[in-house]
Amino acid sequence: MPVSTPFSILSDDFAAAPHRFFGPLRERAPVHHEPAIDSYFVSRHQDVQRILTDHEAFTTEMFQERAEPVMRGRVLAQMTGAEHTAKRKIVVRGFTGPALQQQIPAIRANAADLMAPFLARGRMDLVNDFGKPFAVHVALDVLGLDRSDWQRVAHWYGGVAEFVTSLALTPERRRHCLDCAEQLEAYLAPVIRERRRRPGEDLISTLCTTEFEGVGMSDRDVTALVLNVLIAAAEPADKTLALLFKHLIDHPEQLAQVRRDPGLLAAAIAETLRFTPPVQLIPRRAEESTVIAGTTLPAGATVFCMIGAANRDPAAFGDPDTFDIHRTDLGTARSFTAAAQHMAFGTGLHQCVGAAFARAEIETVAAMLLPLLDEVRYSPGFRYRETGLYTRGPVSLSLDFTPVRRKGTCRG
Repeated sequence: MPVSTPFSILSDDFAAAPHRFFGPLRERAPVHHEPAIDSYFVSRHQDVQRILTDHEAFTTEMFQERAEPVMRGRVLAQMTGAEHTAKRKIVVRGFTGPALQQQIPAIRANAADLMAPFLARGRMDLVNDFGKPFAVHVALDVLGLDRSDWQRVAHWYGGVAEFVTSLALTPERRRHCLDCAEQLEAYLAPVIRERRRRPGEDLISTLCTTEFEGVGMSDRDVTALVLNVLIAAAEPADKTLALLFKHLIDHPEQLAQVRRDPGLLAAAIAETLRFTPPVQLIPRRAEESTVIAGTTLPAGATVFCMIGAANRDPAAFGDPDTFDIHRTDLGTARSFTAAAQHMAFGTGLHQCVGAAFARAEIETVAAMLLPLLDEVRYSPGFRYRETGLYTRGPVSLSLDFTPVRRKGTCRG
């Protein structure tokens, strides 16, 4: 697949199958300029790692335009120094340790309730019937929001996510996204007021009652961090779960091994994140003129790190275009930390706050689903399709399996 003028990352060909272009980009155009949006796309693992860890040369300033209008305030990725350390710690506390352990029963209950209607039928769309509602339900539980509002919240946060992840928005779509952000902010306002008066054990209460340098967070600060958490918790989870099952179904010998040894599940999730990361692009701004792979990035340039291409770089991984849960160059234990060799969660100072939570969430649910979805396979006539440039995942994943007749099976 040649990469040449007039090749474009914005083309339909690239959108249909980005992985077909990763190799040629790394080899012949490791820094690709996209004139339509005056942005640079970097595809080699070592270059992506350098950009994401050199926080002085490559900053997150572009989020002032890409995120702040819909987040209603500054997000974690925009913060530095003591403020970033303190506020990140607060958010991470809601996703790890005791807080994470307290969420596991709710994760299991959410999964069981959503699975129940489909088990007797022996057919389920793992994306739309299960993954999307599940991911939002879990995020709402962490925040202490009403689960019955999930469809409204999902619609609103979908507009927020579209604004953040779109490379070009029409005026109509921009207005839609801003409307979604305003409605979500209005929905959260009375909740925040109530949590300030009567805090509970949820993350919104923690944000409302925590001080930074002796000053409490404003409603705008809390709203921005809540939206930050919603996207970090919900956006990748449903995609990763569906991709995990797709890859295991496509590799039946590895599926059989995971069924026999559930200890391999974490490795399968880590390899899914490497092979098909749900977040494909991470943007940065070049603060000064910098040479990457022989190309000069001018000061002020927008640079997109191509996580999907970096994760399949043969300089970082052996046989990178093969899905292999037994690969020795990944390291399951470190794959959900800042030391991860893959970069599905980013790397460096602004690595995703929800990495440990994502592992626990997906591992818990996959461990429940695997024994229930006996003889799992694609439904007759199903045609697999992925979509997305910035974030990417299956449009649907219709699966058939042996119907489950016994009551109560799903809660184990």
